[in-house]
Amino acid sequence: MKIGFIGLGNMGAPMAANLAKAGHAVTGYDPAGVTVEGVAPAETLEGAVRGQAAVITMLPNGAIVRAVHADIARLAEPGALLVDCSTVDVDSARAVHDIARQAGLLSLDGPVSGGTGGAAAGTLTFMVGGSADAFAKGHPLFEIMGQKAVLCGEAGAGQAAKICNNMILGISMIGVCEAFHLADRLGLDRQAMFDVASTSSGSCWSLNTYCPAPGVGPKSPADNGYRPGFAAELMLKDLTLSQEAAEAAGAETELGRHARDIYARFVEAGGRGRDFSAILEKLGQA
Repeated sequence: MKIGFIGLGNMGAPMAANLAKAGHAVTGYDPAGVTVEGVAPAETLEGAVRGQAAVITMLPNGAIVRAVHADIARLAEPGALLVDCSTVDVDSARAVHDIARQAGLLSLDGPVSGGTGGAAAGTLTFMVGGSADAFAKGHPLFEIMGQKAVLCGEAGAGQAAKICNNMILGISMIGVCEAFHLADRLGLDRQAMFDVASTSSGSCWSLNTYCPAPGVGPKSPADNGYRPGFAAELMLKDLTLSQEAAEAAGAETELGRHARDIYARFVEAGGRGRDFSAILEKLGQA
């Protein structure tokens, strides 16, 4: 398939590379001039969109996604598939679907979970919103870039699933970090803490797979000086989106709101550019 890929950052670059390695003809465009091995570079957005059967975007926020997709819709081939893998607000996702529909294009919102490691390894999970026909066309691409893709519903449902999922993640990571902090203060060995909690009722992904304590459990960013697999400011972005959605929907999400506030303070106090699990290190300095 001829594929255009817009946004070759920490997530987009390995995703585009995996599509190219699988034999697809991928043309990439990034305003910063980033190039990716195996991906043909385009000097302009138009160069990455014209003549493509599918165009995938991975962009920073809803305003940029709306603006870029307005340009893509003007340039894309009739019947092309547009897939936005950015994490944005639900209203922006639905607006992008409307832009595509008015241009006679298929569209999906397909935000991802799995971080930069999952993007490089091709093990991402895609949470997808859109029509069954569009999902059928995009599914072979999701299978290359990830290990699972779930059609969550119509337009915007992928973004809704993403922000709900990451609200759970943000809350649970804070809980795990606070538990290790308390264990430290009580003189409990971190390995013993992990061995108990990871096989008991405290078991969760934030503990078992992405343990915030260095040298404990499977290798994680904590073992690399908290160099981000998922940066704290990105967690703050997702938690902010979840709370904006909760306020609009009239949903009670007190823990989600508290988690957002904790990450806001952490980012302001030097957490920017560090993994979101570095909350544990910050607690140890208290």
